[in-house]
Amino acid sequence: MAEEDVSSSFRALVENADRKFARVRDLPAFGRAQSHYFHKVFKAYMKLWNFQQSHRSKLVESGLNRWEIGEIASRIGQLYFSQYMRTSEARFLLEAYVFYEAILKRRYFEEAHGKDLGARFKELRFYARFLLVSLIVGRKEMVLHLSEKLRALVDDSKSNFRETNFKEWKLVVQEITRFTKSDTSLTYLRPLRYCAMLDSYPASQTYIARFHAKKLFKFRDALLASYHRNEVKYAEVTLDTYRMMQCLEWEPSGSFYQKRPVETKENGFVVDHTLTSGLIDMKLAADMADPSLPPNPRKAVLYRPTVSHLLAVLAMICDELSPECVMLIYLSASGSNNLYPGDLIPFTRKPLFLIIDSDTSRAFKAERGEPVALLLSPLKPSLENSSADDTAELNGSQFTFFLTAPLQAFCQMMGLSNSDPDLEVYDEAESILSASFSEWETILLTSKVLNLVWAQVLPDPFLRRLILRFIFCRSVLTSFSHTKDNDPCLPQCHPNLPDSVSPICKPVQSAVQRLADHLGVAKSFHFNNS
Repeated sequence: MAEEDVSSSFRALVENADRKFARVRDLPAFGRAQSHYFHKVFKAYMKLWNFQQSHRSKLVESGLNRWEIGEIASRIGQLYFSQYMRTSEARFLLEAYVFYEAILKRRYFEEAHGKDLGARFKELRFYARFLLVSLIVGRKEMVLHLSEKLRALVDDSKSNFRETNFKEWKLVVQEITRFTKSDTSLTYLRPLRYCAMLDSYPASQTYIARFHAKKLFKFRDALLASYHRNEVKYAEVTLDTYRMMQCLEWEPSGSFYQKRPVETKENGFVVDHTLTSGLIDMKLAADMADPSLPPNPRKAVLYRPTVSHLLAVLAMICDELSPECVMLIYLSASGSNNLYPGDLIPFTRKPLFLIIDSDTSRAFKAERGEPVALLLSPLKPSLENSSADDTAELNGSQFTFFLTAPLQAFCQMMGLSNSDPDLEVYDEAESILSASFSEWETILLTSKVLNLVWAQVLPDPFLRRLILRFIFCRSVLTSFSHTKDNDPCLPQCHPNLPDSVSPICKPVQSAVQRLADHLGVAKSFHFNNS
């Protein structure tokens, strides 16, 4: 094929792919009905990508810029990530990471530094998107690296393009800096995602296997929404929804990467062929995924949605929900932001698991409708040595933290820093929690008075883990506050869980006491040792 023909064919493929991309970019972010549109746009970009691979030398000779190749890869990564956000399928998230990391390692955008304003904006958007993907994948080292690269790039942009205002990009840098500081103030010593090795307990497996009720529900869909004023966020993912997103996914049992120290150079650039080369290995994400795991629940993540938008998304999810499936709704808000408990009553016709993290959470307990599982936050947080408002603003909601990282939430509440943690102390603390959760799980699964609402959702590992962590949170706060059930500092559930896992029963309270003794904070609690 002549050089002119290659160039014109390439440009035609670019235009075709871009047209299809524009169509899917404007589609609703939720619902399964649009999958065929994505198949078409993926096919167009794969055809474009394969063409540029096959004719790279002729395209470069005809004037193709390296940043143009990077932009194609970036679009493909963006498509994969948007599919992940629609489906929660881990393979799409990993494919996005593969493409974005390849762009970084191949330095596709660097040749345009200080020359092309359009290319610079594409590079800035690439870093911003790669940061979000890296956050969700859980690559903290990459997040810190990209944050520094983005900060330097914004500074360079202000120097080289003085006629352009980069104020919005300064805000992006401020957002990711605040997010990483808040999220790393207490180190996660174990994954936020559900880890089969750490979060399943052999002692209760036989009870789970033969656990039966009139009807058992499968957990397939979740809606996560957040409304707090001045909350920590990056893009449209707040710290609270980020933690809940992670909590409702499976952690691969192996590591994401098996690196080997093999480096070669191509056109002056270092290429690590164990990860991604200039060709970008399309099958790498399949190797990174864990085929032994079941699919993640599908999650709709909304940032400060209007009430009408939130209800429209809920209606769409409920319309597609199978009769045997339960939907989780997580609302994190101050005042519930004009959403009334009665607004959710029509959706109780489907099985619901509600988590309300709000200073008006108890209003949801009074509403009527079909029975649903309710976990309700305290009306205000409990803290040992700092302002409640400051902690909520800097570190996210205390209640959500207990549901997603219970040991870290306990340490935060007690003002314990783990900037330089004693790993043996924290490993033992995790062991105390794990043994306690295993015992409580068996108590629940063998209870003769367990309400049917809880019995129908308890077999699901994600929902069961949330219930166990709620029991821990409630007991910690009860012993800490030394108050009665209706105290505003205590969480509530509806319907009631069995008395055998009440905040003051021996199996639960003794576990909290063991943890407090181990971490040297028992003097702050009021335990009933009678």
